[in-house]
Amino acid sequence: MSSYTKSFKVPFWAQILAGLVLGVLLGWLARNQDLSWLTTTLEKVGDTFIGLLKLAVAPLVFFAILVSITNLRKVNNAARLASRTLLWFMVTSLIAVSIGLVIGLLTNPGAGTGLTPKDGAKPDETGSWIDFLTGIVPTDVITPFTELNVLQIVFMAAVAGIAALQLGERAQPILNLSESVLELLQKALWWVIRLAPLGTVGLIGNAIATYGWDLIGKYATFTADIYIGCLIVLFGVYPALLATVAKANPIQFFKGAWPAIQLAFVSRSSVGTMPLTQKVTERLGVPKEYASFAVPFGATTKMDGCAAIYPAIAAIFVAQIFDIQLGVGDYVLIAFVSVVGSAATAGLTGATVMLTLTLSTLGLPMEGVGLLLAIDPILDMIRTATNVAGQALIPVLVSARENLLDREAYATADGSSLDEPRDAEREQVPAAA
Repeated sequence: MSSYTKSFKVPFWAQILAGLVLGVLLGWLARNQDLSWLTTTLEKVGDTFIGLLKLAVAPLVFFAILVSITNLRKVNNAARLASRTLLWFMVTSLIAVSIGLVIGLLTNPGAGTGLTPKDGAKPDETGSWIDFLTGIVPTDVITPFTELNVLQIVFMAAVAGIAALQLGERAQPILNLSESVLELLQKALWWVIRLAPLGTVGLIGNAIATYGWDLIGKYATFTADIYIGCLIVLFGVYPALLATVAKANPIQFFKGAWPAIQLAFVSRSSVGTMPLTQKVTERLGVPKEYASFAVPFGATTKMDGCAAIYPAIAAIFVAQIFDIQLGVGDYVLIAFVSVVGSAATAGLTGATVMLTLTLSTLGLPMEGVGLLLAIDPILDMIRTATNVAGQALIPVLVSARENLLDREAYATADGSSLDEPRDAEREQVPAAA
């Protein structure tokens, strides 16, 4: 045990932080010394890491949702837990979009950028309510997996899970197989997650080498608005909810959840981070049966960063560039879209679909999306980190309110306990210990 444990002596969060620093340095070096080979290497390393994460996304989402729905039968008051989870998703989304609107109205992010409507371009893919509603139901069972349509995969998994519940014992062989496949996928994805420090070097380094600081300067107010909005939610709203609703120490929450938040910042994928998010949520004292429902559900629908703060500020930004006045009714529509339509983001990298859904609802020009595509990777890091923090937060809040939270586990959770050797070690320790 000792030699295996020593190989993971450096905490996971410290490994990612080291990768972040090294990535910035290499990216700066590649850009300033015009080292195209280094830029290409960083790009390939980052793309390979994201590709490995995405490779498991489709089957992982399907089996995670299916198993999570059937696991609810093991939990008392399952319907109550599910409804409370959805309610808190909506409440926190409403708070987040309100903060985004206030920041956007106070700072005028579209002013002084020098951008004009001619700088914009329509995106290849757009979102509308018709597309959103009709796009939920797949036309076949293969295409959603090959095209990575997460929303349709969630739909099929939910149908399969509900059908399995209706069949009862007759569906048990399928459920046993599904649980085994899910464990296999999570094990394989965990190996990919262990490569996150290396992936961090490539992703951050490529972002710096490609964009530098010039792009951020051009979008300075808009970039600052997104980061400030997300940080207010992340370190203001969430701690306040933990302290008042869950009666729990906010600092302890971040100690336990930080590895998942860090990975989300780097990978820019809520779904790719999902296994780690579920692990930290369970370590924070949330019952496994409930966490296995709430976390996958949140990874595909709970998007305070991508679906609340970002579209609110972006809509104001686009309206100012195109010199369109928004009224009170428009701001209400933005809030409505953020609370109801967040499932359209589906936990994948970027928030273009959610933005186009918001713009189409308001009747704003789709060319506005083109204005924001260049800066999107830099914004997506903090958005996804906020998303994942919220996805871990809600199960803690609901568990605490329902007296299901293991307070002792919550009080002792920390990032270093995520190493697999310690997991196995704890499973062998009797419960009385």
